[in-house]
Amino acid sequence: MPKAAVAPRALTTYDNSQSWRPGNNFGGNVLYKAFSHPLVMPKVTALLETLNARPFAVYDPFGQFAQFTGFFGFDAATLTCVTVQDVTKVGADLLGQTTQPVTALAQLKPERLFVAAFDAARVIDQIRFYLAPTTEILSFDDLRLPPQFLTNPKTYLDPLNFVMNLGWMRHDATTCTRITSANYWHDYGARGSQLWLQLIDADGTVRGEGFWPLPAHGGGWSLDSHDLCAAYGLSVFTGTVYMHIIGTAGHDLMKYAIDVFSIDGQQLSATHDSNPWPADFYAGVPAPDTGEEVIVWLQSALPYPLPGGTITLNVMGEAAENYTVPEAIGPFGMVPVSLNAAFPGCRWPAQVEISAGRCLTRPRYEVVRGAHRRIAHANVERVDLKPDPQLPELAPVFGKGFILPMPLLPLGMFETVVLPTPMATTQADLPLRLLVYAASGALIFEKPLGVLPRGAVPALPVSQWLREANVADRAADGGHIELCYDFATSKTGDGWLHAIARYTGHVTGHVSETSFGAHIYNVAAVYRDEPQSYAHRPPGLSTRLFLRLGPSGYDTLCHLTYPVSAAWHPLSTTTLTLKGSDGTPVAEQSVRIPASGSVLLRMHELFTAGERAKAGEQAAVIVRDTTCRLFGFHGLIQTDGFFSLDHMFGF
Repeated sequence: MPKAAVAPRALTTYDNSQSWRPGNNFGGNVLYKAFSHPLVMPKVTALLETLNARPFAVYDPFGQFAQFTGFFGFDAATLTCVTVQDVTKVGADLLGQTTQPVTALAQLKPERLFVAAFDAARVIDQIRFYLAPTTEILSFDDLRLPPQFLTNPKTYLDPLNFVMNLGWMRHDATTCTRITSANYWHDYGARGSQLWLQLIDADGTVRGEGFWPLPAHGGGWSLDSHDLCAAYGLSVFTGTVYMHIIGTAGHDLMKYAIDVFSIDGQQLSATHDSNPWPADFYAGVPAPDTGEEVIVWLQSALPYPLPGGTITLNVMGEAAENYTVPEAIGPFGMVPVSLNAAFPGCRWPAQVEISAGRCLTRPRYEVVRGAHRRIAHANVERVDLKPDPQLPELAPVFGKGFILPMPLLPLGMFETVVLPTPMATTQADLPLRLLVYAASGALIFEKPLGVLPRGAVPALPVSQWLREANVADRAADGGHIELCYDFATSKTGDGWLHAIARYTGHVTGHVSETSFGAHIYNVAAVYRDEPQSYAHRPPGLSTRLFLRLGPSGYDTLCHLTYPVSAAWHPLSTTTLTLKGSDGTPVAEQSVRIPASGSVLLRMHELFTAGERAKAGEQAAVIVRDTTCRLFGFHGLIQTDGFFSLDHMFGF
């Protein structure tokens, strides 16, 4: 086992400046994913034992040796020298050695040489002239996955070889979980895609692994906790589902939705995919309201044990008010932390942020109120941002600029509250205004919010404000909310604007919540990487969204918003295609959404019972629009009114 298990910051986990493809979807640093794969860890242990056995030299052609040793820990006692390819890197200190040019190997003539590179054969051939015929050579190729795991075996660090993600799953006598996605790689030309997974429980023990089929075409697929537990002989399970998609094309980011159900119907929640790369900080975790308990699930993204005391939490805006998590976390394991116990006096709408040190995937939090439970996710808190002085000057071209759209559910059925969430360590305050649009696209309410301080952001009672302004009747069928910057009050925006939207059902009292960030929408001009594109270079001016359908007994909600930063087409041209589990289209419906408008759809009303039956249990709906970028939320709803909601994903 590696000696140092708390230095993952030495390894870059996300760097979109090195993105391999246009658009904003980027699956993270490939080297991190190659090192952290669960099947690689035994090979790392064996390699380190070999290196520690006798003296060796290093050739580090691409600067990857320090990331390897920093990620896994290394006893440098047997290291004799480090050579590099780039002469501008000569003279640096690396593990106590002063780097030398690779040509120095001709004089050094090491008995053992470690080449810090994958696909090392070509690199080794380039330097063999400098080496003795008897030199023993090792490389990162000793860490390669088996050939059947590689989409592109010729280039090991091809991002398509590491299309992976970590799921959260719970299964017991009262609760089950369903992870749902689609084989969207088929649309990019992939054939024969398959899924390999490991089931890893909370203490880091592997409970099962194997290959699972994916639909041959672009159909939907799901992992049901009943099926997984039955396959691996488990009656209960709480832990991680490590998922690796093999045979992909066009897209190196695996996305999915999670639904959590309970047998008694008191738990129904939806949450989004994790990040396939760990971040330094996460935020957007709400403190418990009166009568609630909030549990944060800290899920390791590391293939080795994480010592206790590594992770800390603090109240947003109160750095001195922190809590150090004492529990150790096993490889890809998880621990629950009660915010009620960690911060006894902290209450909604206060927020908590997590100092994760690149050790955790995006955490989930669970809110418990009596018999009701719901699960939602935190978001990445950026450490690399500062206010962008150009944003206030973009209005002539980009209009409202960055928009954070969220559903306003029908006021007669739901109460809607929004909580802005600071999501960068440099955000001392948020200058915001709130806009509310009817489904028709008419602006019915606007409220400047002033400059909201980092540690005292209030919850925004949107439904209450609409009633007080006597415009509630104009939102009886719902609409949508937009948070935008208000540069008349402050010019400190950075584009990383986030919020939680919390919805309470009037009949059941059940609550669902979702969170997301702002983007520029539906402008042909480009500012940096906005308007966001999934498949091409910005601007992103079209829509392809995945809508999972619930199992028997559940209808599916779909809320689509047509946000417009500046002027764009007056109506969308949107199609919803019901696809069977084999990806075959079964039925199609069209909707026209006004600019700045929205629509709330129920799949049982949109598609007939016969059409849904023909599509089958693994059915999915693809939302497509080639004329504009829509933003969507999907959820499930029961006949008794229990419901869930979270944002949809595009691809």
